[in-house]
Amino acid sequence: MIEKTGSAKWSGGLKDGKGTISTQSGVLDSESYSFARRFGDESGTNPEELLAAAHASCFSMALSNVLSDYDMTADEIATTATVTLDPAGPEITKVHLDLTATIPGADEAKFKEAADKAKAGCPVSKLFKAEITLDAKLA
Repeated sequence: MIEKTGSAKWSGGLKDGKGTISTQSGVLDSESYSFARRFGDESGTNPEELLAAAHASCFSMALSNVLSDYDMTADEIATTATVTLDPAGPEITKVHLDLTATIPGADEAKFKEAADKAKAGCPVSKLFKAEITLDAKLA
């Protein structure tokens, strides 16, 4: 089993408080987050942005793995994940993956099939109960 950790600290009320997040690797070390960063326009990180980055990176790696089953290797896989948060819940209602891949000699139908398999099999995808959609195109 592999275990990775992240931690968070929070002080104050929901709207006027502030917090910090850190990761085991130190990539994030007491990075600030707040209500305004999550629900407003204040610049800085928030849980949904971090989930989007985690999903995009996990999906890209999963796709690379699935492509090998189709005898394809990508020169580049570029994925953007958009996490939608409904503040009324609050609830994450959907995640959209926007993929552009450069794969020399790729068969489009096999590429799309591989992308769908990666979307379903990605460990981060499996965490979400939200709808996950995918637009996949070859460059």
